[in-house]
Amino acid sequence: MIKHDYKPQNNKRIFNKGIFNHIPAWATHPYMILSMAALIMLLAYQLSQDSVPQDGFPQTEIPVKDPVEYESGEITIQAMESPTNIQAPIISSQANYTDPIEIPLQLESLSSPNNRIRLIDSPDKWLTESVRKGDNLSLIFKRMDLSAQVVHKVITLDDNTKKLKNLRPGEIIHYQLDNKHQLVALKWVIDLQNTLYLERNDQQAKQSADTKIKQPPPYKSHIINKTIELRTAYIDGTITDSLFMSGKRAGLSDTLLVNLANIFDWDIDFILDIRSGDTFSVLYQEKFLDGEKIGNGNIIAAEFVNQGDSYKAVLYQDSKGHSSYYTPGGLSMRKAFLRAPIKFSYISSGFKPRRFHPIQKRWKAHRGIDYRANTGTPIRAAGDGKITQSSYNKYNGKYVFIQHGQGIVTKYLHMSRRAVSRGKRVKQGQVIGYVGTTGMSEAPHLHYEFLVNGVHRNPRTVKLPKAEPISKSEKTNFLTSSKILINQLESRKHIQSIPQVAK
Repeated sequence: MIKHDYKPQNNKRIFNKGIFNHIPAWATHPYMILSMAALIMLLAYQLSQDSVPQDGFPQTEIPVKDPVEYESGEITIQAMESPTNIQAPIISSQANYTDPIEIPLQLESLSSPNNRIRLIDSPDKWLTESVRKGDNLSLIFKRMDLSAQVVHKVITLDDNTKKLKNLRPGEIIHYQLDNKHQLVALKWVIDLQNTLYLERNDQQAKQSADTKIKQPPPYKSHIINKTIELRTAYIDGTITDSLFMSGKRAGLSDTLLVNLANIFDWDIDFILDIRSGDTFSVLYQEKFLDGEKIGNGNIIAAEFVNQGDSYKAVLYQDSKGHSSYYTPGGLSMRKAFLRAPIKFSYISSGFKPRRFHPIQKRWKAHRGIDYRANTGTPIRAAGDGKITQSSYNKYNGKYVFIQHGQGIVTKYLHMSRRAVSRGKRVKQGQVIGYVGTTGMSEAPHLHYEFLVNGVHRNPRTVKLPKAEPISKSEKTNFLTSSKILINQLESRKHIQSIPQVAK
């Protein structure tokens, strides 16, 4: 007996071996299979109901309203003016349901100037180019593949586009191009408030009475200005160490601290006169743009209590637009002379009738004040005047003398470098030199002298000329404004002093 192995004639596999190993277990669960079968049967039944033919369609009228214009951007679509009722034909069961029904619509020409879509209104079309170091408009337009003729047309268009000569590295130029790679629009944010817009001018050329064709400019520009909102804020505090540290703890910014010190700089020496327990209160402006704070404005009213003495100041802008700080009574806070012409660390030697000179090794009068400071610290003119001497000798080192009005002379000795020359006029606060240790000096400092009619006076105690009052023509308006600001300051200070009741 011969045994034959059975071999099927067609041994091709429909599925690869192991393909079912990749099917998740939940997919072969009996409940899942039954659910899928029920879903398929439900769909099949629904399709069979929808495919039942109808005997015909009832006659239907489609109402169309009176002609109405529908706007989409700047495209106008006008409904047809022909019949307000469109009657659909009765279609029998033998009709071909795929035959189209034509409903005529009247569309205005999309090429009409009134319906043209302006690219500048589409934020998706803006391209950007960053301003690099050493860039100008020609280099930027070259990277945009725009010609030099376009640069010339833009930069010479008007005063607005001339501002494009002042581009700074890091700024962004936004622009739009058409299908022919021609400049359509340009946008440049000048600052937080101002934005320059440039658009292509699509107006047609006009022919004047003398038959000459007047070509319109290729572009038109305008600047959009956003208004900065000013809000009033208030901060107060008590001195525990220094004005800077106490002010920072209270919430004052560095700029506000410097401004506060400058306001009372003529009355208070913030290095020597300040004491623990002194208080300050500040009413100032905050700047907001589009509801977001962008910085602080001016101090509009302030009070500083130093060793029991109260000093108040208010900001007033006169009819000519000039702003300055005054006392509530109308006296200028800006005195004729600065009490100290330098931001110093400490006084190394005061005004004394007898002092042992550390270099000459003998007793002599010290007719000025030595302000110790680092080399290079700026030295300011104590008041307006004329430079009478700017020179060097072995005793004074590099020095500057200033002649002021009312017989007053100020002297500045031992500079490392002078910033003014003889015969020049200077303004109060102007830098005239820098701290050094030239001449007979052991360490970097400024020797400062104050002479009245040729007699030396102590710069820290001499009675300075009175401040100029506000002009008579401005007095009425000033007193009204000053009263309002002082009342606001006192009201806010009173509210802050009320203990907060816990909720």
